[in-house]
Amino acid sequence: MSTQTGTEKNSDNRSIHSDSVEEVHNVPLNVIIRPIPPVLDEKKVQGLVDTIKDTADISIVPPIDVLWIIGREGGNYYYSFGGCHRFAAYQRLKMATIPAKIIKSHISDLRTYLGASTPDLR
Repeated sequence: MSTQTGTEKNSDNRSIHSDSVEEVHNVPLNVIIRPIPPVLDEKKVQGLVDTIKDTADISIVPPIDVLWIIGREGGNYYYSFGGCHRFAAYQRLKMATIPAKIIKSHISDLRTYLGASTPDLR
């Protein structure tokens, strides 16, 4: 994963999870677990695809938040629940990575989202 620092802070692109996180990483799409199926607005996804294609400035599209959880045996797990339109746009562009803010989390945080469906992370 590559890293950038977020020296430019756009107050419109904030998240309660990652507001204090400055670093933006290019996280491989194939390591991100998205357990909740998205409901997508196709026009919004296409607008993001067009924006991402047409600019070299990745700060135009805000990074997604990714929860980083270390399993009980040391495995690394990367979960994302928001940013479904951005995630879909990067997938459709066949990009290998997506800009993301990584939030170190715990299994209890994951349980908040998944309840009894929380997997046993190793």
